[in-house]
Amino acid sequence: MRVGVLDGRAVLVRGDRAADVRWASRGRLHPDPMVLLQRWDDLRAWAPSLPDHAYDIDVDPAALQAPVPRPRQVFAVALNYPPHAAEAGFSPPEEPLVFTKFPACVTGPHTNVALPPGKVDWEVELVAVIGAETYRVSEDHAWKAVAALAVGQDLSERVTQLQGKPAQFSLGKSFPGFGPIGPVLVTPDELDDPDDLEITGLLNGEVVQQDRTKSMIFPVPELIARLSAVLPLFPGDLVFTGTPAGVGNRMNPPRYLTDGDELVSRIEGIGEIRQHFTVGAQQPAGS
Repeated sequence: MRVGVLDGRAVLVRGDRAADVRWASRGRLHPDPMVLLQRWDDLRAWAPSLPDHAYDIDVDPAALQAPVPRPRQVFAVALNYPPHAAEAGFSPPEEPLVFTKFPACVTGPHTNVALPPGKVDWEVELVAVIGAETYRVSEDHAWKAVAALAVGQDLSERVTQLQGKPAQFSLGKSFPGFGPIGPVLVTPDELDDPDDLEITGLLNGEVVQQDRTKSMIFPVPELIARLSAVLPLFPGDLVFTGTPAGVGNRMNPPRYLTDGDELVSRIEGIGEIRQHFTVGAQQPAGS
């Protein structure tokens, strides 16, 4: 099942066509994707019965909005791929290194991002979306807590991120537009192996990051189990699971995003998101 958002309403997506969830369900299911995530099991039980003719909306990829527009909690994991830890000058961590991105930074899959002053970097990531209230789940059962997967970018302004002792990770990674996700939510059963997906980041058409998610030090089930051991997770919570090697601040010389750059983030079986960067007045990004 693939779920997107058009004009603020949840839709089921099949190829280049979509079905409006509320209309197709005759009001049984809510059009707000945040409400729908709280009834994810109902949606999954109903969706297979939807006939082909219900998919009566043409999908323009550029019109898709954030599939999770108002997450309650947004977690992110640092140094979760060994090559990225190595390029940053660290040994692979023995425990997940968790920080937060503030929810106001979350935006849709096709956006224009106004660059703030500083050094803005890219980090393509697999994002796990929680689909049920979850507390102290075991690793063996953690996939059941995941509603879907999405592509994400953990955009990072390195000056703000690294200033001070301790550093300001959450602030440096939460400027407007710094948490694009999408293009849609894809349930794990849609994927041959949700633990092993090719992940790629391209800058102006050039591959700058590429790996497979099986390389993660702490895979999705372990991250969910470890987070839920500390605090409850809620429907719609996002977990940015870490980035592969190839970020700009570790290049020689360093490369940061500039006016006119285009960033494409792609994950096998899920799709791609696309960001354009401009220099100008910083405004909150739309969904």
